[in-house]
Amino acid sequence: MIMMFECRGQQPLWKPRAKLSTGVGRRVGQVIFGKSNGPEFLQEVYTAVTYHNKSPDFYEEVKIKLPAKLTVNHHLLFTFYHISCQQKQGNSVESLLGYSWLPILLNERLQTGSYCLPVALEKLPPNYSMHSAEKVPSQNPPIKWAEGHKGVFNIEVQAVSSVHTQDNHLEKFFTLCHSLESQVTFPIRVLDQKISESALEHELKLSIICLNSSRLEPLVLFLHLVLDKLFQLFVQPMVIAGQPANFSQFAFESVVVTANSLHNSKGLGKDQHGRNCLLASYVHYVFRLPEPQRDVPKPGGPTVLPDPRYHTYGRTSAAAVSSKLLQARVMSSSNPDLAGPHCAADEEVKSIMSSKVRQVLSLHTYNVFVFVVQHFHEELALQMVVSTGMVKETVFKYSWFFFELLVKSMAQYVHNMDKRDNFRRTRFSDRFKDDITTIVNVVTSEIAALLVKPQKETEQAEKINISLAFFLYDLLSLMDRGFVFNLIKHYCNQLSAKLNNLPTLISMRLEFLRILCSHEHYLNLNLFFMNADTAPASPCPSISSQNSSSCSSFQDQKIASMFDLTPEYRQQHFLTGLLFTELAAALDAEGEGIIKVQRKAVSAIHSLLSSHDLDPRCVKPEVKVKVAALYLPLVGIILDALPQLYDFTAAEARGGKNRANGSDEEQEGTSAINQNVALAIAGNFNLKTSGTMLSSLPYKQYNMLNADTTRNLMICFLWIMKNADQTLLRKWIADLPSMQLNRILDLLFICVSCFEYKGKQSSDKVSTQVLQKSRDVKARLEEALLRGEGARGEMMRRCRTPGNDRFPGLNENLRWRKEQTHWRQANEKLDKTKAELDQEALISGNLATEANLIILDMQENIIQASSALDCKDSLLGGVLRVLVNSLSCDQSTTYLTHCFATLRALIAKFGDLLFEEEVEQCADLCQRVLHHCSSSMDITRSQACATLYLLMRFSFGATSNFARVKMQVTMSLASLVGKAQDFNEEYLRRSLRTILAYAEEDTAMQTTPFPMQVEELLCNLNSILYDTVKMREFQEDPEMLMDLMYRIAKSYQASPDLRLTWLQNMAEKHTKRKCYTEAAMCLVHAAALVAEYLSMLEDHSYLPVGSVSFQNISSNVLEESAVSDDTLSPDEDGVCSGRYFTESGLVGLLEQAAELFSTGGLYETVNEVYKLVIPILEAHRDFRKLTSTHEKLQKAFDSIISKGHKRMFGTYFRVGFYGSKFGDLDEKEFVYKEPAITKLPEISHRLEAFYSQCFGAEFVEVIKDSAPVDKTKLDPNKAYIQITFVEPYFDEYEMKDRLTYFEKNFNLRRFMYTTPFTLEGRPRGELHEQYRRNTILTTLHAFPYIKTRISVAQKEEFVLTPIEVAIEDMKKKTLQLAVAINQEPPDAKMLQMVLQGSVGATVNQGPLEVAQVFLAEIPADPKLYRHHNKLRLCFKEFIMRCGEAVEKNKRLITADQREYQQELKKNYNKLRENLRPMIERKIPELYKPIFRVDSQKRKTGGSVTLEKDPLVPKTGYLPHRTHHTLPERMYSESFGTQVTVGVIRK
Repeated sequence: MIMMFECRGQQPLWKPRAKLSTGVGRRVGQVIFGKSNGPEFLQEVYTAVTYHNKSPDFYEEVKIKLPAKLTVNHHLLFTFYHISCQQKQGNSVESLLGYSWLPILLNERLQTGSYCLPVALEKLPPNYSMHSAEKVPSQNPPIKWAEGHKGVFNIEVQAVSSVHTQDNHLEKFFTLCHSLESQVTFPIRVLDQKISESALEHELKLSIICLNSSRLEPLVLFLHLVLDKLFQLFVQPMVIAGQPANFSQFAFESVVVTANSLHNSKGLGKDQHGRNCLLASYVHYVFRLPEPQRDVPKPGGPTVLPDPRYHTYGRTSAAAVSSKLLQARVMSSSNPDLAGPHCAADEEVKSIMSSKVRQVLSLHTYNVFVFVVQHFHEELALQMVVSTGMVKETVFKYSWFFFELLVKSMAQYVHNMDKRDNFRRTRFSDRFKDDITTIVNVVTSEIAALLVKPQKETEQAEKINISLAFFLYDLLSLMDRGFVFNLIKHYCNQLSAKLNNLPTLISMRLEFLRILCSHEHYLNLNLFFMNADTAPASPCPSISSQNSSSCSSFQDQKIASMFDLTPEYRQQHFLTGLLFTELAAALDAEGEGIIKVQRKAVSAIHSLLSSHDLDPRCVKPEVKVKVAALYLPLVGIILDALPQLYDFTAAEARGGKNRANGSDEEQEGTSAINQNVALAIAGNFNLKTSGTMLSSLPYKQYNMLNADTTRNLMICFLWIMKNADQTLLRKWIADLPSMQLNRILDLLFICVSCFEYKGKQSSDKVSTQVLQKSRDVKARLEEALLRGEGARGEMMRRCRTPGNDRFPGLNENLRWRKEQTHWRQANEKLDKTKAELDQEALISGNLATEANLIILDMQENIIQASSALDCKDSLLGGVLRVLVNSLSCDQSTTYLTHCFATLRALIAKFGDLLFEEEVEQCADLCQRVLHHCSSSMDITRSQACATLYLLMRFSFGATSNFARVKMQVTMSLASLVGKAQDFNEEYLRRSLRTILAYAEEDTAMQTTPFPMQVEELLCNLNSILYDTVKMREFQEDPEMLMDLMYRIAKSYQASPDLRLTWLQNMAEKHTKRKCYTEAAMCLVHAAALVAEYLSMLEDHSYLPVGSVSFQNISSNVLEESAVSDDTLSPDEDGVCSGRYFTESGLVGLLEQAAELFSTGGLYETVNEVYKLVIPILEAHRDFRKLTSTHEKLQKAFDSIISKGHKRMFGTYFRVGFYGSKFGDLDEKEFVYKEPAITKLPEISHRLEAFYSQCFGAEFVEVIKDSAPVDKTKLDPNKAYIQITFVEPYFDEYEMKDRLTYFEKNFNLRRFMYTTPFTLEGRPRGELHEQYRRNTILTTLHAFPYIKTRISVAQKEEFVLTPIEVAIEDMKKKTLQLAVAINQEPPDAKMLQMVLQGSVGATVNQGPLEVAQVFLAEIPADPKLYRHHNKLRLCFKEFIMRCGEAVEKNKRLITADQREYQQELKKNYNKLRENLRPMIERKIPELYKPIFRVDSQKRKTGGSVTLEKDPLVPKTGYLPHRTHHTLPERMYSESFGTQVTVGVIRK
């Protein structure tokens, strides 16, 4: 015990001295803690001297180590001295002034708090310490006090004690409990109250109730003692004053209230499950069964001390408490490794405790008799059953605590009573079992009630559910397992009856079963073994398990039913049957949150199998076979769930999109839930069997599983297939129908893609140590700032206070919490060491190899078992599909060796079927085997070469001509060189030489043409490899690479298969560069090629009529019609035998093209593509695809409406190459299509940088202007690039058909760029000197095309005179104004910007200057009359548009822009007045009469005479005017023509 006090005085020059004493003349040893510069302990301590201060403040803090045994004589003695400043001769500096004291105990309680003590000026009388200084009785002679016995010395005392509670309620409770345990004499004194024996029961009950009112701190300090005392009262009815007294209910309610207050206290810690750490520690380390109370001895007999465990000694530190409680603990069921004998208490503490018994003389002496009549676990269960109201709710809320108490008390009861060897059924009483059943039923009802509440207290229900599961989990180790299984069954039935929300119901039961299935004897509980002698021994025999093991026999079951979840299986393997039932229900259910439930169900099975695999008891193969047999029904469940599995292959093909998300149409139209499945529980089994065919099921949309859930399910499936009895599997496969076998192959196909080896994960180069060091430095800096002294530290602390909103950033401490930012989250995953990454890669590779080897074994079993079946041809296709898929994934050399061996066996055994029926699979197989022929691993290459040669040989043997295989191999290589990233040309050449050697050394084939055909094939392959070498040279030049691929594709014009392959290669390259429109065009050309073939082969009205039907998509497609009947012989020698030369292949190509067009923003083209697809789908009545197609069309049209002019199409540039360094490109011009909003400097920098790398920066020069290049002036040793921005150009007749923004940016062949110049050679000059050259370029093909640059086929130029340049400029300005005026919704900023550029006073070479230059005077040359008049009319319309714009702006401006509007109006009026005389000035020669009507003929309505106007060019004639002048607006404003129409009245 530690006591600290501060003292303050009220006299000058005082120097108090403090010490601990037990009376006059008796002192205690050195117990006062010394200072750092002195000894550790002192006997007395002095304060500092205060000089001339009437009310001195000493501020001295003294810490005293109190002895364990305190008496009423122990007190604090203070001595006061006066200090003289000047020492007189023979006198001491110190002179004694007086004394004061403070008794440490008052009514056996420590005195703490603030006191104001009087000071005695004389020597203290004997036995002074028995009284307080304020209440000293009268003495003779009387004591002389300072200031008339007033308090003059202030002191504050604090105590830190593990013996004294310092709480009235706890003190009273402990004292009354002590009176029951020891020999006492009544009445007893408790605090200031005397309690007689007759009142003992009432006061004890009152003290139990008042425990809830005690302060939290002392309650926590003495928690284990409080609970021990309550549990002692719990089970021991007593006789007090001859009357029985039962405290069980009061003690139980007090425990409940204490548990509630501890859980609700924010200052106390909780574990990850929300359990109070103090209570959890108490149950785990402290609790043991209350011991029977010893009889209280008779008066005069020897004093028997109570068990010291109930007292408060030993609470000096946490470590000491843990040590003593651990020693006092009996072996626990929760931790059987910990045990220790009950140690005797320390003798000194015994004597201390005995001193607490107050023996007060009384008229009568009573004895209290105590006896035990109840077991703790029975009483606790009874109280839990009979509790009501708030007590009952609290018990359920914190049920984990009471369940843990029950289990531990039951385990200690079995241990203490030595019932471990008894039958489980006889260990506990029937009444106790009834109470347990009631508790489980009531708790289950409470869980259901919480879940159906409107506010849905789901979290609380989940906690109670978990607590109940762990309770039954423990009961499986203690009670009869048949009884516990009944409780589990009742739980499932009761929960099903009360919950309607299926996902919630399944989730709760799954969590419940997951905990139960984690039992260490789970396998034995499920009777997994066939014979009892081969099973792991159960630690305790069970009557039910002994009697039921004989019914678990494989011989009594049909093999087919072993893979189904039958009622017999669920009865025999209870827990596993329940778990499988919940899994099947979760997979079959639907609703909100079902995906999470499905993940939980699969994870439970996955965890179970993982635990079995790591269990040392299941290492033996024969044991694993039996464990796998236990899980065979899971195979049927997985096969039923095949449509729900995540398709990893489709996800990769779509760029990683999750199929589980699906489209909107796939989420609708689901049928009702099978209630038999949904509500299947123990004893109520009506599940569907796994034998149900997929085709027999009604159409239903399933809830798709995500990738992780599917992966875990696949791991479970493969584990079972690996460890199950292989003979049993073969028999099962042999009995399966072909549809089921194909479903198994579909499942294996998904498994291959699921476990594909992905390689090492890429990690940032950020060092883990550097990141850690950075975090540590920031943490230390923050700590230094927050703990700093002075104003800075104070400010930081103020900023961190909860109520301070001035600095919200500091409250959340976001400055240092980098984990809350995206940067932190992104780097957490990559923050791994190289060793960790290597380990992950190793595990991933091993898993991929193991999984694929298991899949390979399964396929061989299927082949062997189905050899005698009639459906082997269809099964062969499925097996080949899985094998090809595995070859397309990254695999280890170990697996590839076995896989190629299996392939060769298949080719040898089923060669005829392979080459006749499985043409498509054979083509894929050729491509995959050829890919492995380029492997860097020698063993893989040799295996692939042998397989490819065997494929050729057996193909020749089947048809005497392996033309089809030759075509497939050639196409495969063409596809390989165009797509594969890791393709190695040198290794492939080695493989080809190896195959040639095989052909030359094969003596059996030398008499046949086979060797010659092999040599011919290898020559073709080498030519393709030559093209590959050229492609490698231009790998960094995307335009040149696409040109080369384009030439290669064109060279295969006579070989549709190869041309189609190269078009697909080009599409893939474009997609990687995000040129989606060009990629779509490649697929459209490929589809046109297929359409040409189909139109020759079949005559169906719904099919496109060759490439002509594709003209609306692109005019370029007509080049695919070059393939004619003379060139192509369909279906001969393997030509056009690929998968795409079918109707479904055509639809697939067009659908891919539509997707790419949609991604590229060309939604109008999507409509044209689907116009070709829809008739085919209608002919095939494929309404599901038609639904999807029309929805995609709707989305495309919606995008057109919503995006409109916001879409950005390509930007075009003319690029000219000059110089011999360019080789074939010298003096060639191209039009490049670049992404939208590409600026001229961007493409210029890109091309200059690329060709600088090729030729050297000093030899590359970019021509800055767009003037014609004179090659004679160029340096022959340099490479020149001229880049010019060009715009699409249309004739007027074209503009009638190109109305929309899309039409003006699609199917473009003509482009224009302008070059300003003057006659003197300068590019810019004055207005009257400025000429302009317009250059029109025509390309070979229309944009967009299958490549992004097209060569220029034709170039036209025409020159505009200065006045024609002015006319064009004014037309553009007028058009800009018209667009800004008519824009909807109006854009004030755009309108003001255009208006400012038109009427602004400071516009250089603005409209006014143009008018002054060209309209100030009538030109002398009559040839310019037409241009002069046209410019005048342009200005007239321009000034009219300006006026409209000013008025429109007036309606749009806000109040703060009125001055700006006035300025615009002023400038407009000024411009109009300046332009008025020039606009109104007309050329007389243009306004003479154009019609002359004869007066006689006018009366009779005669004809009109036409005469040639000398001012009109020869291109047309104008009628002479009458005296009626036609209005000016009748003049045409079109460029290059004059007046058109006039109306004559008779």
